[in-house]
Amino acid sequence: MIKKNYEFLEHTADIRIRVKAKDLKELFVNTALAMFDIMAEKSLKPRAYSSKLKKIKIIQKADGLEELLVNWLNELLSLSAVKELIFTDFKIKKLDENNLEAEIFGDEIKNYRINTEIKAATYHQLKLERIDSSWQAEVIFDV
Repeated sequence: MIKKNYEFLEHTADIRIRVKAKDLKELFVNTALAMFDIMAEKSLKPRAYSSKLKKIKIIQKADGLEELLVNWLNELLSLSAVKELIFTDFKIKKLDENNLEAEIFGDEIKNYRINTEIKAATYHQLKLERIDSSWQAEVIFDV
């Protein structure tokens, strides 16, 4: 069993989570992992085909960290829908206040059971903060 890197927070209509990490790169990765964990789970049915992870490079620019986080998550959702992939691994190459460069790795969506369709990450009640020596984010997903 994989340890969850997030927790659900109460919300009336959508899905709200809190994610923690030791640094900013890990926070962006953990938030993406949480989003796809909520969306889909690996199918247990045996496959007669082999599946190789597909690698995609992402470059994002924004006016601040909060905008960068929302752009990152929404870009992942968009690529997931267009390429029919569930992203399972994220390597952040560069991350600062306004820029993100990453390599993401996705598996074919047919290898998963979709549990929740997430339409978007929102700015509503978005929190991104440094707490002592770690980072924390609260994100609401529109479902």
